[in-house]
Amino acid sequence: MAYDSSAGNYMQKQKDKNVFVTVGTTAFDGLINVFAAEETIQVLEEKGYTSVILQTGRGISEPLSGQVGKVTVQHYQYKPNIQEDISSADLVISHAGAGSCLETLGAGKPLLVVINSELMGNHQLELAKQLHKDGHIYYCDCGSLLQTLREINLDNLKPFKKGDPSKFAAFLDTKMGFS
Repeated sequence: MAYDSSAGNYMQKQKDKNVFVTVGTTAFDGLINVFAAEETIQVLEEKGYTSVILQTGRGISEPLSGQVGKVTVQHYQYKPNIQEDISSADLVISHAGAGSCLETLGAGKPLLVVINSELMGNHQLELAKQLHKDGHIYYCDCGSLLQTLREINLDNLKPFKKGDPSKFAAFLDTKMGFS
């Protein structure tokens, strides 16, 4: 607890709430551009978030950086491993790459998937729709991201159950005659 002299009482310090944004190894400037607007950071601040880390990939867009209101914004292109950023996040905002989605859900983190509608065939939409239908994620596109952030209730998401690879291995063993 910390003493707040202006209020004349002790106040419980709020836990930092972190957002991690990832575009994977691709360029997804549309998503990063949303974080070049102070309005986006303001909405996150209103939701109680105190920091945003953006993994920008091969894109050329420059998001905001530094202190924006009460939110600290940092960014980088790549790291050998983003698991630590996912683990420390209270919300992950990600492109709809299968690897990023499954890694985030496997870590038990709330996920908002942003569809890159510029991709050929828009295959990411299929994955996002199914995960949303199953209650595991919210999804949107870059144009509706700000409104989605305002409206989502992460408490409504269902936990994602990791698969059991030993079941698949046992199935293959049986089919191949190894067991």
